[in-house]
Amino acid sequence: MEQRIRRHGFGPPWLRGGPWTGADGTGDGPDGPDGPDGPEGPDGRWGLARLPWFTSVLIAVFVMIGTGFAAKGQPDREQLDAFARVLLLAGPALLLLRHRYPVLCVFGVCLSAVLYLGAGYPYGPIFLTVAVACFAAIVSGHRRAAWWAIGLLWAGHLLVGHVLYRFLPPDGDPGAAWGPEVGVAAWVVAVLVGSELVRVRREQWLHARQERAAAEARRADEERLRIARELHDVLAHSISVINVQAGVGLALIDSDPEQARTALTTIKAASKEALGEVRQVLDTLRTSGDAPRAPAPGLDRLPELVEQAAGAGLTVAIETRGERVALAPGADLAAFRIVQEALTNVVRHSGSRTADVQVGYGPGLLTLRIDDAGPATGDEAGGSGNGLAGMRERAAALGGTIEAGPRPDGGFRVRATLPLKPKETP
Repeated sequence: MEQRIRRHGFGPPWLRGGPWTGADGTGDGPDGPDGPDGPEGPDGRWGLARLPWFTSVLIAVFVMIGTGFAAKGQPDREQLDAFARVLLLAGPALLLLRHRYPVLCVFGVCLSAVLYLGAGYPYGPIFLTVAVACFAAIVSGHRRAAWWAIGLLWAGHLLVGHVLYRFLPPDGDPGAAWGPEVGVAAWVVAVLVGSELVRVRREQWLHARQERAAAEARRADEERLRIARELHDVLAHSISVINVQAGVGLALIDSDPEQARTALTTIKAASKEALGEVRQVLDTLRTSGDAPRAPAPGLDRLPELVEQAAGAGLTVAIETRGERVALAPGADLAAFRIVQEALTNVVRHSGSRTADVQVGYGPGLLTLRIDDAGPATGDEAGGSGNGLAGMRERAAALGGTIEAGPRPDGGFRVRATLPLKPKETP
């Protein structure tokens, strides 16, 4: 029945909503009907084992025993009979529902307390159940319901103690004094304020946990993109060299075996270099939190890059301007990869067999410029199309920029600017 009410939206809001339902009646939280801590099991049936039995039984025992002791000091009040016991047990029984139906719980507990007071029974720890129900309702987000319920309880207490006492048991009751009402008011305020403080603290904790989870997800995405860029740059350059040399070897294997042998030697060297760099990237994954076993490539390895490009039939001229300084590892790696990817694109997409690389060290800025005379070949060349995007991501991660496009004379130019941060020395 309860499932049909929830599914079709019939019934009062307290029956349709979970304990994390907001003022608009939407949203179930971790203790709600769809959450892992709610009383409803995974198969949709009522899970009795998920109800807060231990605390509710403990409160019931305390209320029953405590009220018995309190009754001995209040001989002018009504004696505890069966109806009184039922009212005393009604509160703890309703507390079993405080996570599933906090609004029903708080109103039901307050009603049982009003009936108990109206029947003239001794004052005692029955108000503990009110405090627990109010706390559960406020912490779960039903603040207005909790304030209304405890407000009605207080109004009923004033009405019974100061207006209706003549018509209610016990006989001859002179009515309550106004002085103790200050203490009652202080107790009510303390319960509400304490519950609100816990609610605010819990919301702050949940917000902080969500922010930590979002930050971890962002770090995971950034690391995934970083590894993807590294693998792309390593494999794209080496495989482009291998592809070109394989074509040369196939074309000359019969007419010029010696040149074909040179092409195969270049393929072997390029594949070895690629395997070494891929192994280095994978080592950073296997040794989480540790430094990589080999240093990351930087601009000091540009001569090796020139040799690899020469193996693919590309002549590269390097020009350095300004006074060279040691770069931070991240900037050094990014600069190397940008030059590597730009040369790879020349091998793949340009009809030119020459490229010019200019490295400029300026005040607070590193400038890279890679030019080829063109024209573009128009061939697919097996590229993924992520080369320029990867270069832009590398530059943007360091606060730099990438400009890439055709030159007026028909060639192509890649220009990168990176903030120049010298390498920290101990």
